[in-house]
Amino acid sequence: MKSEFRPRLDLEEFQLVQKHRALKDECELKGIPMEDVNHYWYKGKHFSLHVSNNKGSLEELRDQIISDMKEYSPVYPKIERKSQNSPHLLVVDPADIHIGKLASSFEAGEEYNTQVAVKRVIDGVMGILNKSSGFNIDKIIFVGGNDVLHIDSPKRQTTGGTPQDTDGMWYDNFLAAKKLYVQVLELLMQVADVHFMFNPSNHDYISGFMLSDSIQSWFRRSENITFDCSMAHRKGFLYGKNLIGTTHGDGAKSQDLPLIMANEFPLWWSKTDHRYVYTHHIHHKTSKDYHGCTVESLRSPSGTDSWHHKKGYGVGGVKAVEGFIHSMDHGQVARLTHIF
Repeated sequence: MKSEFRPRLDLEEFQLVQKHRALKDECELKGIPMEDVNHYWYKGKHFSLHVSNNKGSLEELRDQIISDMKEYSPVYPKIERKSQNSPHLLVVDPADIHIGKLASSFEAGEEYNTQVAVKRVIDGVMGILNKSSGFNIDKIIFVGGNDVLHIDSPKRQTTGGTPQDTDGMWYDNFLAAKKLYVQVLELLMQVADVHFMFNPSNHDYISGFMLSDSIQSWFRRSENITFDCSMAHRKGFLYGKNLIGTTHGDGAKSQDLPLIMANEFPLWWSKTDHRYVYTHHIHHKTSKDYHGCTVESLRSPSGTDSWHHKKGYGVGGVKAVEGFIHSMDHGQVARLTHIF
């Protein structure tokens, strides 16, 4: 009987046959047609498979993702406002919240954590609104940023690398700050149209900007709120005969701010009689009239942590959320303070 010759497979061919069999078994196990596999990217027992998409192009998939993202964005119906007699601007400025800061009453004499921070801001904003009820408010400035977050790194450090005592994980605190800002802005929008001004700051130079940008994206469908979320260290806003400036306070010196504002906002400077710069960073009240401009720092609602308590900084200081009312013609006519 004549024997049939079968060529011997070399090692490379043998491995290819084995892979083909394993691929077939994997596809049968996962219910994937072999002809739909064009790359090995699907993680399985033997293979990672990539299944070709015959239902549409990459562009169609991209458009679908964009469409889904748009659908997720909340819709805010436009609130129609009536013109008011004797209108006023309300500045709401929860300064240096430091969400994620940890202070222990055992050492510093007071508790401060993320939960306390959020509650103080909500209570403070509500207190400012209640105190402003005697004025006709037709516009609100909400000042964001200014160390709203305590750290800027998973290593629990500020942007510059200074270690901090912290409460919770960085991502939990970011989401808590986002939820807080959304809640506060939705509340303020029921009173008057809002202008959001973001101040970059030293504790959260990166994450603070990301937070403000996410808030701007959240409200992108609202016609009752505007945003200034650039990385400019000084922001300005024109209201009647008022020039309102804001900055964190860790940069230019207070005595230099009037001339800087006159150079950065020359047109608004020339149109106004009342000019103010609200600063932050130092957590306590100062106010001084310079030639043509008043510079005022704000108190903070945040507690005194271990390092500051050891140094004596902020011990016995007033913890508060502050606001200001500006007449369109007569400048700042009221200071509002909600003390904790």
